[in-house]
Formats: sequence, structure tokens, C-alpha cells
Amino acid sequence: MRRSRGATITLSIAGGLIAVAIFLPLWWVFVSSTRPGNTYVDNMTPLSWLAFIPWGGELTNYTGLLSGPFVLGLFNSFFVAGATILFGLLIAIPAAYALATMRFRGRGVVFSFIVIVAMIPFDAIAIPLSSLFQGWNLSDSYAGLILPALANGFAIFVLRQFFLGIPSELMEAAEIDGLGTFGTLWRIVLPLSKPALIGAGMMLFLSQWQAYLWPLLIGTSPERQLAPIALANLSTMFTVDLGQIMAGSFVLSIIPMILLLFFQKQYTESLSTTGLKG
Repeated sequence: MRRSRGATITLSIAGGLIAVAIFLPLWWVFVSSTRPGNTYVDNMTPLSWLAFIPWGGELTNYTGLLSGPFVLGLFNSFFVAGATILFGLLIAIPAAYALATMRFRGRGVVFSFIVIVAMIPFDAIAIPLSSLFQGWNLSDSYAGLILPALANGFAIFVLRQFFLGIPSELMEAAEIDGLGTFGTLWRIVLPLSKPALIGAGMMLFLSQWQAYLWPLLIGTSPERQLAPIALANLSTMFTVDLGQIMAGSFVLSIIPMILLLFFQKQYTESLSTTGLKG
């Protein structure tokens, strides 16, 4: 009993320290974003504990940020990420369902190919792919921003592994009752797969929300710029408002954190099933 209690206390302390170490940089960004202009550097050389205390903080950086082009970039990011989730799931769901339930020659090869391609960093092919998109007149368009992220191999992997965990007897009984393949998918499989759908949706969202190189290559006009590009454009050759950059960085960081915290249970459950069956 003593060992168990001691181990619990030790793990709790270790977990608390890790949480503080992860949260502290984000807290520093928030505190720095409340300092007007570049005054946050006053407590950095040398480093002072005042750098982590929001005393005398202001919201001028946020008001200035939200009255500039960053708002349009934020809207574009939400729009592109939302469209990517919608159309990405429309592609990933039938692909994963076919790989999980249908028996056909080469199924393992197809699945292995999807996983291998998903492991290739997208930035490695971004530049030649952007040349193709320019030839297809898809540069500086929402379609050009959305299309490369739709066929997400990790989303297909998560859904396929979750579908494998659904009892085959349940799906066979549904098909015998006359639902058919798509009816079984719509009425039986998808209602049971909400955690996997949320997990795959979060992967699609994060792939677009944190993207920088591809939007930089494709979304060239201010009307098509995503939030990370709009944030980077706050730094020019003549002016650098680090306060607004800190505010924008905090906004871009806190939004996916809120979503992950809100869907933490479903997201964790979707990932915990990925290694159950091969």
C-alpha cells in the first residue's frame, strides 16, 4: 500500500512538473502579448520573474491585431480547415471502410502504400506540387489550399483501425437484414465510430491549421492568405511589432488547444484503438 501511494504521489508530481514545463512557454507568450509594443523585452535581459506576471498588461495588441488583415487570415484558416475536415472525411471514411471490411487482392499493399505515403513530409513535395497547381490554374485559390490535404493517410489509418474493432457479426447481421454495404456504414458503423471520426477530423484540422509552406506557395494574394502567413507579414523590413506577433501566436496556439481539450476523451479513444488489429 505504501509503495502504491508513494508511486502515485511521485507520478502526480512528475506529471505536474511536465504540465508546467509545457504550459509555461504558452503562458509567457500570453503575458508578453499584453505588453505594449516591444516592451516585453525589458524583463528578458536579464530574465526576471516579472516576465511571467501580467501586471499592468493591456489588450492593445489584440485590438490592433483584430483590426488588421490578421482577421481575414483567421477566417480563411477556419474556412480552409472546415472544408478540409468535411471533404477529407468524405474521402477517408469510404477508403477506410473498404480497407477494413472488403476482401480484395492487394488490400494489404494498398494500405501499406497509404501509410508509407503519409509518412513522407509534405514539405518535401510542396515546391514541385505547387508548379503543377500553377499549371492547373489552382494557385491563389481556396481549392488549391484545400485539395492537397484531403487524402490524409493518417486519418484513413485511424478510421480503418477503428472499423476493424467493430464486431464483424454486427455488420453481417445488418447486411442480412437488407441494409447493404452503404446502409451498414451509415446506420451501424458511423454511429459507433464517433471517437474515430473526431480523431480523424482533428488530424485534418491540425494539418491545415499549422500549415505554412504550402499556403505561402499557393495563397499569394491577401484575400487568400491564411492566418500563419498573415501573422508572418506583421514583420516587415521597416517595422516589427513583436507585441502583435505574440498576440497572434497566442491566438493560433490556443484555438487547437481548446479543441483538443474539448474533444480530449474522443481523441484519446480514437488513438488508443489504432494498434489493436493489423
